[in-house]
This record gives sequence, C-alpha cells and structure tokens, in this order.
Amino acid sequence: MSNREIEPHTRGTSMFVGDLPVPAGLLHAAVLASPAPHGRVVRLDTTPAAGLEGVACVLTAADIPGENQIGGIIQDEPLLAEGEVHFVGQPIVVVIADEPRRARKAAAAIEIEIEEAPAIFDPREAAAAGNLIAPSRTLSLGDVDATWGSCDVVVEGRTESGGQEHLYLETQSALALPGEGQRLKILSSTQAPTAVQRIVARVLGLPMNAIEVEVARLGGAFGGKEDQATPWAAVAALGAVKLGRPVRIVLTRNEDMRMTGKRHPYSSDFKIGLRADGTILAWEVTYYQNAGAAADLSPAILERSLFHATGSYFIPNVRVTALSCRTNLPPFTAFRGFGAPQAMFVMESAITRAAEAMGIDRLQIQHKNLLSEGDVFPYGMRVERSNARRAFTEVEERFEVTRVQAEVEEHNRTHRLTKRGVAMMPVCFGISFTSTFLNQAAALVHVYTDGSVSVSTGAVEMGQGVNAKILAVAAHALGIDADRITVETTSTLRVANTSPTAASSGADMNGAATEIACNTIFDRLRAVAAQVLDTSAKRISIHADRIRVDETDAALSWEKLIWEAYTSRVNLTAQAHYATPKIHYDKEREQGEPFAYHVFGTALVEATVDGLRGTYTIDRVRIAHDAGRSLNPLVDMGQLEGGLVQGLGWMTMEELLFADGHNITDTLSTYKIPDIMCTPEIEAHFLADADNPAAILRSKAIGEPPLMYGIGAYFALLSALKAFRPDREGIYQAPMTPERVLMFLHGRT
Repeated sequence: MSNREIEPHTRGTSMFVGDLPVPAGLLHAAVLASPAPHGRVVRLDTTPAAGLEGVACVLTAADIPGENQIGGIIQDEPLLAEGEVHFVGQPIVVVIADEPRRARKAAAAIEIEIEEAPAIFDPREAAAAGNLIAPSRTLSLGDVDATWGSCDVVVEGRTESGGQEHLYLETQSALALPGEGQRLKILSSTQAPTAVQRIVARVLGLPMNAIEVEVARLGGAFGGKEDQATPWAAVAALGAVKLGRPVRIVLTRNEDMRMTGKRHPYSSDFKIGLRADGTILAWEVTYYQNAGAAADLSPAILERSLFHATGSYFIPNVRVTALSCRTNLPPFTAFRGFGAPQAMFVMESAITRAAEAMGIDRLQIQHKNLLSEGDVFPYGMRVERSNARRAFTEVEERFEVTRVQAEVEEHNRTHRLTKRGVAMMPVCFGISFTSTFLNQAAALVHVYTDGSVSVSTGAVEMGQGVNAKILAVAAHALGIDADRITVETTSTLRVANTSPTAASSGADMNGAATEIACNTIFDRLRAVAAQVLDTSAKRISIHADRIRVDETDAALSWEKLIWEAYTSRVNLTAQAHYATPKIHYDKEREQGEPFAYHVFGTALVEATVDGLRGTYTIDRVRIAHDAGRSLNPLVDMGQLEGGLVQGLGWMTMEELLFADGHNITDTLSTYKIPDIMCTPEIEAHFLADADNPAAILRSKAIGEPPLMYGIGAYFALLSALKAFRPDREGIYQAPMTPERVLMFLHGRT
C-alpha cells in the first residue's frame, strides 16, 4: 500500500504552517531572546520597538493573562523570562507586527541590560554544585560490589557523547486564529497537540475546551517538536488573544538552531567486570546528563537511559545511576532514541575497552552476552521473544563476517596510508512510553452514506508514514479498498487527550484504536448484511469491497450495504480507545514492566580511514532487523535507512559546540549532517517469521531502533585507527570527527 504523502511532497503541494493561505488581518511574531547565558535583567526598554512602523504590540511576561509557565514534567520554565535569564536564546519579549521583517527589526531595537551571573555549562560541574533537575535515580540487579572480586578482568573508563541538532526541514512554527468569544484555533507544527492545548490554556487562563489544536503534517520532527513546539504556539496564541487577530510565527533556520533544544550530551563513568572467556559479570555506570536550563523532557529521557543501560546484553549484576544536571544551555529535549543511544554508546565503549585489555575481538564479548528469552533486565522485566541472538547470528552468516574480517586484516597488512575497520552493533529497544499513563490512544471513524470512510486519530504524520499504516489497518479491518479511506488531520476537537506521537508507538497505539473502531462498525454492517441476505452474521465477511457469504460473493455491494445500514438507522460512526495492556512501573522500587515488547537487530559496519588526512568513509552497513510482520515494508525500510544515517551523523560529523553558552554551530555552514555523498552502501532485510503478537496486526515499531545501528560506525572507525596506532588506548568521545581522528593518529587526544 503506497504512502499518500509522497506525491504532494514530490510535487511541492503539501501544505505546512508556513505555507497556509494568509488569513485576513494576519500579523507576525518575533522574539527578543537573551544574549546572556545567566543573569538578572536590570533594564528593559521596549519603547523603541513599539514606535516602529508596522508594530502592533510588544508583549512581556506582565502581559500573560494566565500562568507564565510552559513546563510539562516539571514546571520550571517560563514562557517569557521575567527578572532572570538562564540561557542564551531564552525568550524575553514578543513583538507582533504586520511583516516578519518588521517584527524582527523591532525586536532588535529593544534595549536590554543584563547583569551577568556565573554560568555552568558542564554537567559534572552542575552535579558537584547540586544543580539537579530532579533527584538522582539508581537501578540495580544482583550484587555488584560482591562480584568484582570474582572477575578475571575489571576495566574502568569514561565516555562523552555529544548533542545533535534535529535539523527538521520545517522550522518551528504556529498560526493562532481567534474565534468567537474566547475560542482559539492553533495550527501548530507539533508532535503533541494535547500538550500544546494544555499549556496554551494554562498561559491564557482558559479551559482546554476553548483551544483547538490541529496538525495536518510536520516537515520532520525527530523528537524536536514534542515539547519544543509548545512555546511558539503559546507565543502566537498570546498575540492572537491580545489583538483579536491571527498571528503566525515561523522561526528562521538560524533562530531555530540557536533557541531550541537538541539531543542531550552525556558524560559517563563506567566499570565492567568479566570472566576470562568474555562473560560479563558486573556492570556499573553513572550518567551525567546535560539537561540544559529547564527540565523539558529530561527526566523521562534519563529514565530510558536507565532502562537501556545494558544494551542488548544480559548482565547478572548491575548498578546504574543517573543524574539530570541543570546547566545554562538551552533545555535539551527529545531526539530519536530518547536517551537509549547515549546509554548504548557507553555499553559498547566498555565492551571495546574490555576487549582491548583482554586482547580479544569485541565481537566475542558481544556474542557471548546477548540476551536470551527469560533473561532479566535491571528494571525487573523478563525478556520475551528475544531475537537478539537470531539477528546477530543471521548477520554473521548471511554477510560472512569471518570473511569480511579477513579481508579487513589483509587490507591493513598491505596498505600503509589507509586502514579499514569493522564492527558489529546489536540493538535492543523497548517499545512504549516509559510513563505508563501515556500509553493510550483513541480513534474516531465515520462511514459516510456514499461508502467513503474518514479516520481520525491522535497520531501526527511527520514523514514517518504513520498515516499509511493507519490506512492499512482500517482497510484490513473493514475489508475495503484503501482508496475509499481518508486519514484526517490530527485535531484535539475530534480526538481528545492524545499522547504525543513519539516513543515509536504512534502506529501501534493509534492503529489499535482504529482497528477497534472499525471492528465495531464492521460488526454492525455484518448484522445488516445478514438481514438483507437472510443468513446468519457469522457467515458474512467483507473482502476487497465484496460482501461474501461463506467466501462466495453476494449480490450486495459495499455502497448498497452502507445505504441499507443508514436507512435502517444503524450507527455508522464509532469511537474507540486503546490502552497498552500489562505494562506498569513502580518508580519507588525501580521495578516493573515498562515496555509492551522489544525490537532487536544487528548491523555490520565497515569503514576506511585515510591516515594522512584524517578523513574517512563509512563503506557498508548490512543489517538484520526485527520488524515483526511489517504493516508497510517500504515505509519501514525507509525508516530503517533514515534512522541509520541519522545515527551515523551523530557518531561521526555532527558536532554541537557552544562557547560561553552561545551555540557556535547554528548555521548549515558550521553544523554538518550526512548527505548523499557520505551515505554508505546499505543492505538490510527484515527477519522472516518474526510475528509480534503484542502489537497491531503482529507488527513492530520501527522509528527509533535503527538510529542505534549508527553507533557501530564509531567502533568501526576506532578499529581502523587502532590498526594505525596499536600502541594507543582507544578514545571514547563522540562524535568521531576528522579532527579527532587526526589528533588520535598524530599523538594528541
């Protein structure tokens, strides 16, 4: 089944917030942001802006009618700073004008004086000063302290993993349209329409039912529009309510890169203990998460780091401690993988360091410790239907890993200026929101009298193909051609109390709700057909638009059946709710079953390094991935390849840099992402006969797990570097940029 988004995207006719027809009286918002990372505002004069041509109003925190608070998990983030500023880029003043250019010019004319205070940018420094977003958390399994003495090898180390810019094609944007009375409609570029609705209602001092949030589609998100879209919707809404006119805000690329959160940088300490045969006996790690100046989603992201601390491996004795550290940088936020990639990088670094100390291949340690069914995670959940070993073995056999390793060794023996490296990267990723209450979704399905069908859910289409999957579910459940079905825009008016489209669960949950609603209508239609055809309902089925009795086509068309149902006053609308079963988690005991299931897979990554220039290529990536019974193989393969390349970028060239709190990689000339020229040869396949009974139509989620295959590139590169410099200890600081490669090769780290 095709993805209907492809054609309008290709033709350039898809409508995003910035493309919508200009409503009468439209105004534009711009923001004056803090130029200092930390300090007190001692003077703020907005009069130079208010008097400029085209300016409709200038708004500060004093103009907010409700609460000046946009924090979700923890309410620690004002919409507009008042008194103090805590990061460069923090919004202070909103200017509304008749043109975007005039709004920005007026914002720049505002006079502001800030008395700067000491700022902290390093998470370890923040932790030492007691600047934590929330109390630290620890997971444990077995007895780590008693196990160290039983280990033949104990290795300790430190890792650093950097942030990552989302770089979605559509920047943060929102359009607020005032209605009658106090009603307001917001067209927002958000993954979380209900969060926007709730926070805007809070800021404006209105009930949620006065606010409708609608999302047609996003031009990419990757987690960056889960919480981070909310302030821009609130800014537009504040202006619209104050002036009674439509207000739109669309950030420029530079504004977006300077003012919005990114993937969290982590600094981590690890200690790993093993037997001589490579069996891991003990694992201890401490994560220092750089959360930035406000909580945003940091506590939830750190929780997923805890849950993925052991990666794809079973370790009987574990202690994992996590600290979310408050610094004076823009609040870091959700990004594809949501804390799991950072944890997996530490795990793979420890295995590589241990293999180096033991003089064995890291693959030996990996294979020895892969998860099997019945193994226990540190949070108490047992592994069910593990495909970890199956995927790893399939890569070894299908892609002849032993032969590849021999070829790499031969190349390195015969080439002085270039060296090759190879690494395996197994992935195990839990599917569900770790906050149990978010694991719910709803759907509203209408069948119209002409036989056409409308499906509304809480899922947001952002290029990941969720609408195509929901379409497939509805067509399958009703037994009709997909051309009869339209998946509508996402609206809080049609489907309320939605969870964000995140955690790789959009198709799982919203698809399940759609199936329940369609099954309800199907059962009603079957009863009508049975009456018309004078038979029992159990004998009726619908397939490819044809009504059947015992697999024989009946003289009753879909259109005729719908008309019969309507004239018989049968309800052709159904609303359904789905809540993921069985999952639970006790944060006091740090035990439970937070995930519906896990996704597994393994990648084989090959790389070549030029020792003279420090440049490199990621040559090939070959993958065996656990996709269950895919709802749409083409969509899923696109997600696999896209996630992989994004992970490669995080591990290699995407370096997020700050200087005194200022983002100095805030343009496309200073922040580099992978392009087609550096995309490797990719060969991937889905495991056969891997049905997943825990999700809709026995499928598995696809969005986030593939990103972590990119971690293998780091260790393939490190392997090549060690071929040049076997005398040096490995480095565990990502990304592995060409500059870092040169420093390693030529004696400096």
